[in-house]
Amino acid sequence: MIGYAQLWAASPSDWVAAGVAWRGLEAPVTRRRSGLAERAATLRTGWSGGAATRAGGRLDGLRAELGTILPALVETDQVLAEFAGRLRVAKGRLAEAVALADRTGVAVDRHGGLRAVPPTWRGPESGVLPAWAGARPGLSGGGGGNGGGAGSPAAVAQVAAALREALALADVADREVAGRLAELTGAARTGWVQRPPPGRPTDDATPAAVRAWWDGLTPAQRRWLVLHEPARIGPRDGVPAAARDQANRLLLAGHREALLAERRTVSASGSGGRSRLRRIDRTLAALDGLAGRLAATTGPRPYLLGLDPRGDGRAIVALGNPDRAHRVLTYVPGMTSDLADVPGELGRAARVQDRCTALAPGDETAAVLWLDYDAPDFLPEASSPAQARDAGPDLHRFQEGLRATHDGPAARQTVLGHSYGSLVVGSAARDHGLAADALAFVGSPGVGVDRAGALGLPPGQVWSSTAGDDVIRLVEPPRELAGRAVLATSPLASAASLFRPDDHQLWFGHDPSDPGFGGRTFPSGRGGHTGYWEPDNPALDGMARIVLGR
Repeated sequence: MIGYAQLWAASPSDWVAAGVAWRGLEAPVTRRRSGLAERAATLRTGWSGGAATRAGGRLDGLRAELGTILPALVETDQVLAEFAGRLRVAKGRLAEAVALADRTGVAVDRHGGLRAVPPTWRGPESGVLPAWAGARPGLSGGGGGNGGGAGSPAAVAQVAAALREALALADVADREVAGRLAELTGAARTGWVQRPPPGRPTDDATPAAVRAWWDGLTPAQRRWLVLHEPARIGPRDGVPAAARDQANRLLLAGHREALLAERRTVSASGSGGRSRLRRIDRTLAALDGLAGRLAATTGPRPYLLGLDPRGDGRAIVALGNPDRAHRVLTYVPGMTSDLADVPGELGRAARVQDRCTALAPGDETAAVLWLDYDAPDFLPEASSPAQARDAGPDLHRFQEGLRATHDGPAARQTVLGHSYGSLVVGSAARDHGLAADALAFVGSPGVGVDRAGALGLPPGQVWSSTAGDDVIRLVEPPRELAGRAVLATSPLASAASLFRPDDHQLWFGHDPSDPGFGGRTFPSGRGGHTGYWEPDNPALDGMARIVLGR
């Protein structure tokens, strides 16, 4: 059993650093694989014959062998990072238990022993030391807890139960990580991958059915699928987040290699490829930006749950493992968002997550950026609900997948939409239903319905906030825009533009921040259309409290 002193002294950052060290081997392995591919390509173009064929085959074989290492490095990093996250939660619970002891007049010694302290006790007592301090502070003994008066037997029992809970969490995490690392070591000796039996879930299989299929495979069979069928596993709702992350990181490396090869081909052609080169370079820059964010060594570990570099590009990235978190936020961004914007949009999700951790250090929160739709690029597109409507089935399925793959008791799931993203969320909830415990909208132009009850959740779990200086408040329904077009030809146009019928109708329905919508609102400062995530904006605190269920 993990002891009090051991848990208090434990450093989650050390485990994160160990995982980062393993993950850091990805870069040299990837470079070597790329070098082998280039050598093989040069060999094929410069020579032919039996020797060249055998040499090229050998280079391809070496490249394939190196490829098997990549998911192993990622998996090791995942195991260590997840243990660090659970260790942080256990330490948070431990700190809460010690704070409870301080409030209720119970002293905690260096070994976790408890002793009731009279309410009048002020000075240090030999050997009695709150573990969070380097010196012996006096305990006020005031306040009392729910379990009785200060220093009472009931207070001691309450603190003891809180300490046991924190230590039990650490112990379970320790046993699990030891087992997973032992399995990784054994697999490396006896057989890392094994071809699974025939049969894959059909494309229309539910996420729950996909999860049931996945659970029926051995770890070696799952690794084979990640390695040999990443395009099938990476985007599949119902496959656990860890496996999707491994597969999508392989796909990311593959997309990058393919683009570099295409660039060499276009450059070698010498003419007619400037626009094509610009497109390739834009996509490469976006992929490199994403890869840089995935390589971050601070904060919760990123999980790449989806990637498609075609067109403007799409991606799904989680901060922390949503399959293990107690609270899961899915954030849907709005107009103009594309693959190049992933690092910035992920920063917004991270700020909500950080605030959740500050408010509830004893709970683990994961934040997911869901950019798996074609966001409008221009206002004419944004004035149509078509792209939001098209995104609905995928968002519905993704949320169902989060429910299906979650380990242990169900997490509280919140879906947050910003700007046009709020219409995506509202349309999905209206037309398909969302596996969510709460919906939140910020800077919304309307969510596709005129009342909160039409979104399929209790109105008390539908939240909205719109800043007073957010330009979205000036968005008007098409019928009013037509009237203004007529007014624009009148000498009274300037005066008329100051007045608007106060019917709370926006582009896509009743303003969800208006009490008449029937949901609930939370405050926002004056930060315009994008200021909701600023540290001093009360909207940030509001979003975090909604995610936590407070």
